[in-house]
Amino acid sequence: MAKKILVVDDELDMRTYVTTLLETSGFHPIAAKDGVQGLELARKNKPALIILDVMMPMESGINMYRELKKDPSLKDTPVIMLSGLSKKTFYHSQKVLDEYKGEQIPEPQAYIEKPPEPDELLMAVNKCFEKSA
Repeated sequence: MAKKILVVDDELDMRTYVTTLLETSGFHPIAAKDGVQGLELARKNKPALIILDVMMPMESGINMYRELKKDPSLKDTPVIMLSGLSKKTFYHSQKVLDEYKGEQIPEPQAYIEKPPEPDELLMAVNKCFEKSA
């Protein structure tokens, strides 16, 4: 059975690109257009991996990521962040939020800046599954 991967991105073109890449590589992608829908689908479908955009309307990827890591049923689900935001800026914002909220949220399994190269994304996906095996 193909592993379920939840793709959360507000850009239709990016969702289509990533889900098509995953589907043609033997995975079962599920897509959400924002963090609210993404959290709903994550709780309902329990995906094996989540690929998450950072900058989205409604619930941002940063908030969704923090919610995932605090949810007992989803906290161990690997997450790959996929964003136009630089990796350095994302990690800085996580550090500031950790200090402000008094939390220690773990780093995502991978961070890939857009646009992703197909090989780079698939390598990160496969690496997540190797770690969880």
